[in-house]
Formats: sequence, structure tokens, C-alpha cells
Amino acid sequence: MKQSGESSGSTSFEDSPIARELADLSARRRALEAVEVKLSGRTRVFTVSNQKGGVGKTTTAVNISAALASLGAKVLVIDLDPQGNASTALGVPHNADTASIYDVLIDEFPLADIIQTSPESPNLLCAPSTIHLAGAEIELVSQVAREHRLRGALRDYLADAGNHLDFVIIDCPPSLGLLTINAFTAADEVLIPIQCEYYALEGLSQLLGSVQMIQKHLNPALHVSTILLTMYDGRTRLAQQVADEVRQHFSNEVLDTVIPRSVRVSEAPSFGQTVIAYDGHSAGAIAYREAAVEIVARDTTTKED
Repeated sequence: MKQSGESSGSTSFEDSPIARELADLSARRRALEAVEVKLSGRTRVFTVSNQKGGVGKTTTAVNISAALASLGAKVLVIDLDPQGNASTALGVPHNADTASIYDVLIDEFPLADIIQTSPESPNLLCAPSTIHLAGAEIELVSQVAREHRLRGALRDYLADAGNHLDFVIIDCPPSLGLLTINAFTAADEVLIPIQCEYYALEGLSQLLGSVQMIQKHLNPALHVSTILLTMYDGRTRLAQQVADEVRQHFSNEVLDTVIPRSVRVSEAPSFGQTVIAYDGHSAGAIAYREAAVEIVARDTTTKED
């Protein structure tokens, strides 16, 4: 009996869920190290948006950006959220005296004058937000071409051959005001993070309606290209049901990668880092890197001659 028990115990860890998870992470890390991505050479402009709060919007914006930068892409994150959480996560100063995206939108500063390089990577740039952006919604009302301010500034920046970018990721507030409209007008693609929890699709129809409105009146090129499932807990039936429902409705847009619930992902911003820099071997970091590889591969934008 004792020998049988010892034999059973000797193989128990190898068969445990933890062991299987570690083996899976190790295999995925090796696969990522072996992957070769081919960048198109064009600038793809995404706005990361979801009018429902708490879905991992800013977390997704900064971690996808950092993951893309780790693949060799030159990435600019534009922080259009007055809370400035994306700026914090990228480790760039954004106090009240910092030149920011507010100055670009309101006072027509060149974008080049406010961009900072994240300490994480020379490939990762940030146009920071400051507290002044909280009043920009009101101030923009009286501005000429108020919906196109960001688009014009970004076009002027990219017109300089020395300012080539592979990706621009715009993090906007969870509301449809003039800041978000500027983001939609400046972008070609919309990336929607959807939380794998009850009411996940709540408000999504409103967001899609907003995209259609922008397409009709301001930016015909805008389209929802990418949906990313976040905060996925594989232990719950609900998470799987939500994922299945989203995939059923948006089969072409949903990435194969899902972002798991992760303590490391939640901890990273408090250290002024993305999870890619904070713990690159964690499950969350690996998932965001896999999502970045998919985004590069799923280039849905028609190449310009």
C-alpha cells in the first residue's frame, strides 16, 4: 500500500493543473521566440475603444503597444484619456507642466514637440495626457475643424520621413465625446477589448453605432478590425460562454488569443511599467505578445500603392 501511494505521489505534480499550465507557458514562450513577423512598412492607426468601463481598455492599449514594440515595430501611444493611465503605465512624465496632447488639440502644438520615449524601449513612444485634457471637451466645441484636430496633427507628423511609425495606438476615454470622436476620425481601425463576464456585449451595439456614424460623416475608412477577449478565467463556464457568444457574432474580428485574468497585469502600472517589462514571462505578458503577433499578421488594411 505504501509503495503504491509513493508511486502515485511521485507522478501527481506532473499531472497537476499547475504543472500543465507551466508546461503550456514554456511551450508558448518558445513558440514566440521562434516567430518571425513581417511588418508592412505602412502606418496602421488603431483606436482602442469601449464605452463600457472596466474592460481592460487602457491595459490593452499599453500592453499591445509594448508587445508590438518588442517585435521590432515602432509604436506611438496617444493618451487621449484625461486620467492619463496610459502615460503612467508607459513610465513617461505627465504632470500639469508637461507638454501634452492637450497642447496639440487646443493650441496646435506639433505632435513632435510633445512625444516622449518610454524608458521600456526606444521603439515605444508616448504622446502623454495631462489633467488639462479634462477641459478639452468644452474647449474643442469652439475650435475650427474640431473633429479633425488629432487627424491633422498626426498627418503632419507622419509627413516627415524621419517620423516613420508602424503603429499608432490611441487610448480614448470611455465616453463618446469630442476626444473619442477625434480618435475615431484619426484612426483606420478600431480595437475593442471585451471582458469575458456577464453583460460583456452590453453597450457594444451603441459603440458599433458610433463607428457607423463616424464612417458616414467623418471617416469612411474607419472599421472594426480587431476584438480582443480580456479578463478570461478558464475555470468558469461563464467565461467560455461569453467567448463563444462573441466569436459567434464577430467571427472575423475576434483574435484567437484571449487575455487571462492576471495579477501581474494588474500590478505592472503601479510600477510605471507594462506587463511586458514588469514580468515578460507571465501568462498575461505571453498572451499580449501572442495577440500582437496576430495583429501584425491580420493586416486588414488595403495596401496603398
